[in-house]
Amino acid sequence: MHMADALVSPAVAGAAGAAAIALLATAAKKVKTGTSDSIVPLMGVMGAFIFAAQMINFSIPGTGSSGHIVGGILLGAVLGPWAAFLTLTSVLVVQCLIFADGGLMALGCNVINMAAMSTLVAYPLVYRPIAGRHAPVKPWRISAAAVAASIVGLELGALLVTAETEMSGVTALPWNEFLTLMCSIHLFIGIGEGIATAAVLYFIRSYKPDMLAACREASAEQTHARSYSKAAWIFIGAALLLGGLFTWIASSDPDGLEWSIQSITGSADLAPAASGTVASVLESVQTSTSLLPDYGSTWSGVIGCAIVITLVWIMAALITRKKPAVKKL
Repeated sequence: MHMADALVSPAVAGAAGAAAIALLATAAKKVKTGTSDSIVPLMGVMGAFIFAAQMINFSIPGTGSSGHIVGGILLGAVLGPWAAFLTLTSVLVVQCLIFADGGLMALGCNVINMAAMSTLVAYPLVYRPIAGRHAPVKPWRISAAAVAASIVGLELGALLVTAETEMSGVTALPWNEFLTLMCSIHLFIGIGEGIATAAVLYFIRSYKPDMLAACREASAEQTHARSYSKAAWIFIGAALLLGGLFTWIASSDPDGLEWSIQSITGSADLAPAASGTVASVLESVQTSTSLLPDYGSTWSGVIGCAIVITLVWIMAALITRKKPAVKKL
């Protein structure tokens, strides 16, 4: 669902960027005041896992389209909504700047559509009520919550992509047809993501339940960072396995957004529509930072995982750092 710059106008991109920055500032405050620094390594590891998992596109039978997980519901269930939002936004930034996945001008839209809709809307309003707030969470509730929240998050994102494209007015995509295609294909992608999310959450519940945000909230004591070390290594290993060995099984079919555009225009590619100084400058910046455009390396998954872990750890460590106590004379 990564939007390209060709879909948005500078005005819409600027408004979405401002909203994304405001949410990031709020998230930083929430994480600083309400999160233990023991969660910092977990944020980095889960961010790398989501980055790798997003590289595995799965086919949607009978459509000629494919999809990949967004990961917001999984991150929310493990980290809580605000830490999940920061983590998923970091993944989107790395994808945009290093791999040219999604436009730089459209980055604010992608943060709102993918990160905010899943972690800040679908997770607290859909996943939490269904899963329940009391630990241990029952397996059937996890499964139902994961599927329902994944569908809602992706459908909201699809709706926003269509609305942002329509408000931008830079393409000839008909609103009704584009919306119908986007919502229908992302319904199936949401079901696939929900099943995958439920499987991972069931594994966590079975082997390390205190990794789940609901379990930490139910506990009177903060879990120490060292208690996550074994689980962290498991997810690092899974991320490297996905990013290094399993990308070859990813579907080559266009993703939901590309498929929707192709179904209307006959091509998944749109000519750049934005013009002007801002668009040109941002395009030049992205060109200069994109070291591996379109994941054009066998090691893209491993490199991306390493960058995400580093970025998230540094960011989270700075946010959660406590000021040294001032000694009184």
